[in-house]
Amino acid sequence: MRGGLLPVTSSAPFMALPRVAILGRPNVGKSSLLNRIAGQRVAIVEPTAGVTRDRVAVIVEIEGRRFELVDTGGLGMVDEALLKDHIEAQIQVALETADLILFVIDGKEGRVPGDDLVARRLRQLQKPVLLVANKVESRHDELAGAAWERLGFGDAMLVSAKEGFGASDLIAAILHRLPPAREEESLTRNRPLSFAIVGKRNSGKSTLVNRLCGEERCIVSELPGTTRDSIDVEFELDGKRMMAIDTAGVRKKKSIEHAIELFSHSRSTASIRRADIVVHMFDVRESVSQVDKNLAAYCAENHKPVLLVGNKIDLVEDFDLGKWDTYLRQQLPALDHAPVAFLSAKEGRNVDAAINLLFELQRQTQIKLSTPRLNEVLQGARDKLLPQNRGQYPKLFYGTQIGTEPISILVFVNEPKLFRGQYERYLSRVLRENFDCPEVPIRLAFRRRDKITLAPKAE
Repeated sequence: MRGGLLPVTSSAPFMALPRVAILGRPNVGKSSLLNRIAGQRVAIVEPTAGVTRDRVAVIVEIEGRRFELVDTGGLGMVDEALLKDHIEAQIQVALETADLILFVIDGKEGRVPGDDLVARRLRQLQKPVLLVANKVESRHDELAGAAWERLGFGDAMLVSAKEGFGASDLIAAILHRLPPAREEESLTRNRPLSFAIVGKRNSGKSTLVNRLCGEERCIVSELPGTTRDSIDVEFELDGKRMMAIDTAGVRKKKSIEHAIELFSHSRSTASIRRADIVVHMFDVRESVSQVDKNLAAYCAENHKPVLLVGNKIDLVEDFDLGKWDTYLRQQLPALDHAPVAFLSAKEGRNVDAAINLLFELQRQTQIKLSTPRLNEVLQGARDKLLPQNRGQYPKLFYGTQIGTEPISILVFVNEPKLFRGQYERYLSRVLRENFDCPEVPIRLAFRRRDKITLAPKAE
């Protein structure tokens, strides 16, 4: 499969699951609450108002029900990066599409004008609302809960997202207020193909996610570093379920200025590890940087299939596909087997066709190799070339497949350290060439073969 332009197909957002949106003024613990309900650290938690900018979403499955839980930016916040209008638009979309809203307030601080602002906005929606008083960690905090009735949403549910107090009661209330399970919801239990979109800051990752899901799920701004969290977005492409993981733009560690960006960097690398496939995006107007090389090396180290994507071809006159294809392979030798696609996320040019390549990569990672044929290829590779070593003579005996996604091969040898490194890359290349998996990594593990001894004869 060569890099280039392919026909455009069609994609659509995946809307079968009920959506629960978390809303509140800044710094009331919305992200902590999302993490508590989801049972994992999905959103960045940092004691700074305005950490969450995009809608951060996660699919939650509890007691046989699945729903999308969405965290939003603080309503009414003034962002230092002049993104207030973008954040407000994200909140509005979350509210309009939600089946249930969790109105979060600070149970310690008491009622403030910001809470009244949120309440007025929610009253206009006429949607189910659960009032949640967070940070309730003492008997005194519990006694103050009655004062929240004046907001007009009934009794507040008292919780501590940090300590877990009241979380089980809140989850039960959420399940009780979800709309009846739809037939489509039962069809979504098979795990979607997940892919992490990584790259330098401002390479167009969020624009691509918005194009794929058909709605403004991620803030798109000319300001680099807009996305801080990793954002999971589920959608369908030609009837196939997919989940895009939009990550924070990566830059050199020495350029990371504060804790929030450090968390973002860590979340990006975690997204690579949990994704089935990685889409590594580049701005074709810029050269490949050390950051890109580090990302490529990290993907190779974790044996992740990668689609290299050159974005913003609409901004370059007389763009040379072949020249850029060769350039990428030269700059990223660890991914010289990865397919390359070029597109314009902004215009939608070649987007769906490029994303369709991910299913081909997934197919290649699921290939099961015939043991006789595998050993035939390994022996042929051994006869053609052996590791260079002045001491112990290297011996390659046989191999067997031990897993898929990634394809994993266990090779028995006389001394594993002789086969690692350059010879390991040689064997991987030979295996890719001889089996129907030319564009995905192969994980090789070398094990010393124990000497075979005959049991003593019984007298």
